[in-house]
Amino acid sequence: MEATWRWAPVTAIAPIAWGTTYYVTHTYLPADHPLYGAVFRALPAGLLLLLVTRSLPRGSWWWRSLVLGSLNMSVFFALVYLAAQLLPSSVASTIMATSPMVMMLLAWGLVAERPAVTHLLGAAVGVAGVALTVLTGAGAVNGWGVLASVSAMVLSSVGFILAKRWSAGVDVLSSTAWQLTAGGLVLVPVAIVAEGAPPVVDAPAIAAYAYVSVIATAVAFTAWFTGLRHLPAGTVGLIGLLNPVTGVLVGTVVAAETLTPVQLGGLALTFAGILLGRPVSSRRGAGPPGRRPRHPEGSPPPGTRRPAGSARR
Repeated sequence: MEATWRWAPVTAIAPIAWGTTYYVTHTYLPADHPLYGAVFRALPAGLLLLLVTRSLPRGSWWWRSLVLGSLNMSVFFALVYLAAQLLPSSVASTIMATSPMVMMLLAWGLVAERPAVTHLLGAAVGVAGVALTVLTGAGAVNGWGVLASVSAMVLSSVGFILAKRWSAGVDVLSSTAWQLTAGGLVLVPVAIVAEGAPPVVDAPAIAAYAYVSVIATAVAFTAWFTGLRHLPAGTVGLIGLLNPVTGVLVGTVVAAETLTPVQLGGLALTFAGILLGRPVSSRRGAGPPGRRPRHPEGSPPPGTRRPAGSARR
């Protein structure tokens, strides 16, 4: 698989969209219904993609969809919703940026993707930026919010690597639709039991749910899983550092959250980590890894004389 930078902008749609959900959730959605918030995010997005793909799971993808839907969607969305209510946008989104290191280690063990030195260096720099941004801010950080955000990061990293391992032979739209639908359906009975009746929402909340479900979920997860198909997991994880960059920018520009100079330095380190871990194209003049040379099979390489008496096929 050739790692080229051309898939990075597609993948980047996901973390940029995700970085905006913290502000939208914190500002417009009811704080005491995280499970219904996850249902209203996952299920409409999954059903929308099902209408587009018109494809149902087959064979092992029935249980795989349930596993991935639980890890990547239902539990993840509920924890992210809770974290968004308990933490400032910049802090919640930045904690999630520690996922590159976790994804690299999981990819090494589960899909035999050994991390490159540049990926490890980029992750280290990015995580250092995360630490500066989270641990040096003014005011106390809610411990339960941090726990929810860290749990969401770990579970989703496991789910993303499993999705990469199981993705062969299934198109991205279909697998994304199955995961979102399964995750939403799993949450419905849990939300009814734990939270009772659905929350009463106003027009801004309905618009916020629509944005989070369609843009930050259906579109974003399709872009994210597309990136996992074409890029190493370590590279995708580093592109995910755009999540805190977006979260911080939204938090400071729109929500008027304040950042210290040290936090600004941490943000710069985070962005430097993305650049350090970017995928590198093949050398000039050399074919991409895994591809055969252009000269026909059985022919000598260019510049090599054919032995006397040999016949052309």
